[in-house]
Amino acid sequence: MSDDGNTAFLSAYDTVLGHWPVRVESIDLPSVYGTTRVNACGPVDGPPLVLLHGGGTTAAMWFANVAAFAHRHRVYAVDRIGEPGRSVRGQRPPRDVRDLLGWLDGVLDGLGVENAAVCGHSYGAWIALTYGLHSPQRVRRLVLLDPTQCFGGFRAGYLARALPSLTRPTASRARAFLTWETGGAHADPAWLRLYGLAAEFPDTRIVTGRRPKPGSLRALTTPTLILLAGDGRAHFPHRVASAAARLLPHAEIAVLPGLSHHAMPWHEAADLNTRVVDFLHRTAT
Repeated sequence: MSDDGNTAFLSAYDTVLGHWPVRVESIDLPSVYGTTRVNACGPVDGPPLVLLHGGGTTAAMWFANVAAFAHRHRVYAVDRIGEPGRSVRGQRPPRDVRDLLGWLDGVLDGLGVENAAVCGHSYGAWIALTYGLHSPQRVRRLVLLDPTQCFGGFRAGYLARALPSLTRPTASRARAFLTWETGGAHADPAWLRLYGLAAEFPDTRIVTGRRPKPGSLRALTTPTLILLAGDGRAHFPHRVASAAARLLPHAEIAVLPGLSHHAMPWHEAADLNTRVVDFLHRTAT
């Protein structure tokens, strides 16, 4: 990405963040992996809620959710190091799952948070679940929004459609893929511009790992909410719901009609927000 491209990306990021309907505090946390940007909002004495964005979407993606989430919670929306956003890689960014979990431990430590509710979307949900299995003492509650690679694999057709934007990423390819997967759902123009520019972010390095083992999932006691996009094309939502119910019998699971995988956090978000907030409040008592 050229200097002009980087300036455009950062400007687009700040524009979307400026549209958040709550006051945002930017926090930069140094570590051996680099500097992590956290966008914080909500009452400082509220129970902590950590938000983990989907791949390539940045922490700014929560614009349709933060007002509801931050009404009672202290919300921390985190930009992952090595991905598009305002976090800055150090000489040794996270290279494997162990690093990724250590990085998230460091984020909570830097925020002074002993444990928190953790909500993730897509790839961010995989990280949230993996972290909850690794460090259950630090995760009070889990919210998984259309989680990928947790309870089932991707659809072959989805991967085939995604391949050009992954191997030869451009803003236009990213937006075209988004339009296909969401069925043309209306997206905020400022966020859509940021999403396209994020596709051209230099040297993106996403840390991936295996699907959680069934035995580990069955042993998980953390209160968990799983919301699946009924019209999503990333996987087969009802199959994922069935698998999740077998592996996490105590989890709350719902398939939300009319939502796609990529648009789930922001397309007609009122029902999703209500479900998440209700779950967090009920399981906090």
